[in-house]
Amino acid sequence: MYDKALILETLDEIDEAIRRIERRFSEINSPDDFIESDGGLDRLDAISMMLISIGENIKRVDKITKGSLLGRYPEIHWPGVKGVRDILAHDYFNIDAEEIYSICMNDLEPLKLALRKMREEAS
Repeated sequence: MYDKALILETLDEIDEAIRRIERRFSEINSPDDFIESDGGLDRLDAISMMLISIGENIKRVDKITKGSLLGRYPEIHWPGVKGVRDILAHDYFNIDAEEIYSICMNDLEPLKLALRKMREEAS
């Protein structure tokens, strides 16, 4: 068995990162909005940092649970979540605004739902 309190704390951190992404993304209507102004670039940077945090915390959850939790939620492509972290952390000046836009538009809501189920399971 794993430390459920630590899992819940980590899930809370991921939820906070998603909340920050959603707030920062709320005024973005296209990938170009990220790159057409300093404000857009600042949003891209901030969102990217939160995606790094999410990926790092997902890796932590996987390590704490010895790989036993994430597999219960196959609707999420977990290697992709962790891989985005690696790409953003190691190739920071080549961030793809279209990919970040796609993640924000398509991937956050399913991730939130999976995290909610994880939280229920760990409580």
